[in-house]
Order: sequence, then structure tokens, then C-alpha cells
Amino acid sequence: MAVLVDPLREYPEAGLRWTHWCHMVSDVSFEELHAFAGRLGIPRRGFQGDHYDLPAHVRARAVELGAVEVGTGELVMRMAGARGDRARARRAARA
Repeated sequence: MAVLVDPLREYPEAGLRWTHWCHMVSDVSFEELHAFAGRLGIPRRGFQGDHYDLPAHVRARAVELGAVEVGTGELVMRMAGARGDRARARRAARA
């Protein structure tokens, strides 16, 4: 059971107050993810359906609290929810 974060990336076209962020997911459940986000002070409205976006300073805090740093591909393969299920099914179909 783990909360995962991928590397920070630039998203200059996003039109948000920050343009450099990562994604945070759980490999177990959304309940685990929401609880961890709560420890970071992130409101539930920040949930993006299967992940939270984190700016650099919040990502650093997440890692301090135990989030596991992984590549984006691994994050998608391990994430809870439909997107992770689809990624795992695609990989299984290729095998």
C-alpha cells in the first residue's frame, strides 16, 4: 500500500497559478489517497477523479510524509481506479 508521486513536469499552457507540478495517486484506494491529501492540507475539491496535482513545495512535503517517488509510467500502472485498470489491461493484452 502506497501513495505515489511522479516527477515534476512543466505545464505552461494550464493557465493555473503554478505551471510546474506532479500527480499523486494511491495504489490501493481513493480513501487512502484522500486521507493522505488531508494530511497535506489539500481540500477534497482538489481531487481530479483519480489523482491530485501537487506543486513542487507540496510534493516535497508528500515525500517527507512517506509518498513513494516513481516514474509516470509506473504511477499509471499502479494507480487505483479505472485509468490504472485500463493501463494494466493494455499491458496484459500485449503480453
